[in-house]
Amino acid sequence: MTPHQIAQVSDDAIGCVLAGKLKQAFDLTEKLTGELQWGELNDRHTGLHDNYKLMVQYFTQGYDDPERQRIFSKLSGRLLQLNLLLREELFVRNFTSFEYTQKRYFPHRLHFNSTQSLYDSLKYYQQKRQLAIEEGTELHETELKRIRLNFERLLPDLFMIYWLSTRLGPEEKSVFHQILLPDYRGTTEQCLLISALTLNLWRMFDDEKILLLMDACESNNSMVRQRALVGLCFIMTRYNDYLPFYPTLRNRLILMADNSRILENLKNIILLIAGSSDTDRITRKMKEEILPEMMKISPMIKNKLDKDSQQNSEEWSEENPEWNEILEQSGIGEKIQELTNLQLEGADVYMSTFAVLKNFPFFSETANWFLPFDPEFSSIQELFSNKDQSLMSAFLNNSVICNSDKYSFSLSVMQMPASQRDMMSRSFKAEADQLAEITRDEQMLNPDLADKNIAKQYIQDLFRFFRLHPQHGEFSDMFDKALQLHHSTFFDMLASASDLKEQLAEFCFTKSFYIPAVELYDELIKSSEPSAALYQKKGFALQKLSRISEALDAYLKADMIQPDDVWTVRKIALCYRLLGNFTKALEHYHHADFLKPGIVSVSMQMAKCMMALENYKEALQLYANLEKSYPDELKLWRAIAWCAFISGNLHQAEYYVEKVVTAIPDSIDLLNAGHIAMCLKKRNEALDFYRKSIDMQGTSYESLAAQFEADKQYLLRNGLSIAEQQLALDSLAYSLQ
Repeated sequence: MTPHQIAQVSDDAIGCVLAGKLKQAFDLTEKLTGELQWGELNDRHTGLHDNYKLMVQYFTQGYDDPERQRIFSKLSGRLLQLNLLLREELFVRNFTSFEYTQKRYFPHRLHFNSTQSLYDSLKYYQQKRQLAIEEGTELHETELKRIRLNFERLLPDLFMIYWLSTRLGPEEKSVFHQILLPDYRGTTEQCLLISALTLNLWRMFDDEKILLLMDACESNNSMVRQRALVGLCFIMTRYNDYLPFYPTLRNRLILMADNSRILENLKNIILLIAGSSDTDRITRKMKEEILPEMMKISPMIKNKLDKDSQQNSEEWSEENPEWNEILEQSGIGEKIQELTNLQLEGADVYMSTFAVLKNFPFFSETANWFLPFDPEFSSIQELFSNKDQSLMSAFLNNSVICNSDKYSFSLSVMQMPASQRDMMSRSFKAEADQLAEITRDEQMLNPDLADKNIAKQYIQDLFRFFRLHPQHGEFSDMFDKALQLHHSTFFDMLASASDLKEQLAEFCFTKSFYIPAVELYDELIKSSEPSAALYQKKGFALQKLSRISEALDAYLKADMIQPDDVWTVRKIALCYRLLGNFTKALEHYHHADFLKPGIVSVSMQMAKCMMALENYKEALQLYANLEKSYPDELKLWRAIAWCAFISGNLHQAEYYVEKVVTAIPDSIDLLNAGHIAMCLKKRNEALDFYRKSIDMQGTSYESLAAQFEADKQYLLRNGLSIAEQQLALDSLAYSLQ
């Protein structure tokens, strides 16, 4: 079988298991066992199948078994796990992707014959390091450097064992628990262990590995606990459909949801994961809007610098106010302010900045993408070796930049000459002291802030791995499911004991993720007494998704709960207008005008509805009343000109279109001016307007001809026959040659 065929058969078999069609599932699984030809797995398949056939036989013979459902569920879970194991082993043999290539070769790269020996070496390093710290002497510096390099060589081994192993034996499980013991001092190893296990589970479901991850979720070490909880959120979302077959996992989840501290951590993590969906938009804004604009205005600023270079030193020390003017004129100032606000909200605004710094050899080792930042790491240790701790403090206390980006920045600084590095280090001193003070104050006000920052940085590390790793295209991206967490049983457990659902719905709504917002609002409406605000937000989200009929239904329900709300009434009118029911739209616009008279946009929409209903006289009268209050309003002149034209009042149309054309016309204004002039038999003037419309749009004759065709009925109404319309178009074509 090809990898594609293996995946297809496996997916079909798993689908049958989930649907309760075990006979078909066993038949499909047999194709995989026949392909693999592995005796142990063949025997397991035969044993499960025989048990199922006995169950079917007892059922056929009329035996009532109160345990039947439990046994059926247990058989389904085991068959599911067998399928996943067969798929994994067949992929190892046949798949050439990065992860499976690593999986084939990693046993030959390990520096120890057993996981226990690896653990003993890691523990030896931690003991030696602690001894050197306690003695406080420099006698151990050379020895410590040697064992440090050995230690760093072992970290990828640890990561690969727990990332790439198909099954974890008793020894691997024992070492896992030993490393996570509270008295083990190696936080780096603990963090790598959790990340490796998470990637392992993301590739292949295994209930025993998930139980290990759940154990880590209860660690007293915040860095370990937050990483494990982040991983659990992704894993439980990916394998949500498998949970009914594994009651042990479900029971553990219930216990975790009852732990108030873990519950609060998970709420924060789910909101952070959902927030990662905004990173692509922010990165795109940086690449497509802000950086190109900065490139455009940099010559302008350089010219200002050159112009001002003759100023004396006192003048030169002042900032040039014209620089701010340049930023304001370019419009980039607003975009930078928007990014600043996003950063204050905790958004990941540095993705594009550090993306170009992931090409160092350091990142060729997969484990290094998940390292917690450690100034003692040999690749960057020289940067932090002096006795001035300001630079180290600035890095360790910085909760805005994630671990991966801290390594990127440090590695790039290592490329600088030593003198420049020293200068930069000194410049950090004041900022480092200030940052440390801010961090202390924040943690006093919000004791959970440290946990939140750890989770945020780790999620950003994961995001960079799945988006920037050289082989990222060969991984199934965790963050593709960032806005699907609410579809899981795990989420429902958490939401039932908290306001998580409301918070996630509000986040999705404010960030314009309208599809999950609608799904969440639907769930909130079903599970609680709905409010007008819920229906209003649901309606607005549906409107943004162009699901107008559904939006109208939501707005009408909001109006029933809270009648006479002007915003709701206007939205109802808008939906009716978009659906072509201008009578109902006009009725609701009248009601909105009654509730709050004098809203110009409401009056304008009323006039448009009147025009659609061919009540031109009333529409023109309404426009005339508006003009008394707003005599210089361009959009009002434009509306009157068009209304007068389609109602056949050419002279009034000409009067107002001239006012528009002499002000700030757009291409449609010029087209309409051409129509009016053509109907008044001012044909040369009309052709001139048409040519200007084409020039302003930057389009072709064909585009204007299509617009001309769309307005055919109005031209006929004003006396321009079909033949004359064609002559007008031909005249325009000749004039453009």
